[in-house]
Amino acid sequence: MMNVIELTRQLGKAIQEDERYKKYEEAAKFNDTDTELQNSIGRFNQLRSELGVEMRKPDKDADRLTSLDNEIKELYDEIMAMPKMIAFNEAKDEIDALMKSVYYILQQAAGGEDPETCPAQAPTGCSGSCASCGGCG
Repeated sequence: MMNVIELTRQLGKAIQEDERYKKYEEAAKFNDTDTELQNSIGRFNQLRSELGVEMRKPDKDADRLTSLDNEIKELYDEIMAMPKMIAFNEAKDEIDALMKSVYYILQQAAGGEDPETCPAQAPTGCSGSCASCGGCG
């Protein structure tokens, strides 16, 4: 009989074989090798660092703070609008939803629910804590 850790390792392998995982890995790899995207992310991080330095100064320059903040917001919007970043975020949302279902089923099973019949996702508005729950109606 397999123990819980061995079964969890098998689950990990199954997740890595899932199309949602493969799509996420591929999107991450494309982003990691996209020079324009990486340069934009580097510039974004540099601006955030500069903003942090400026905010810690005792004699803050309000115009500089506003300028940095605006530049950061504009660059963030540009990054998030890049096709590869859009594809990455979509893939990330899919793998996050899969993992949320896995965690929810495990949480329900650990709470005594039947893992074969418990829902794969929390009911809308579920906080994850059953202490104040009236049930799934």
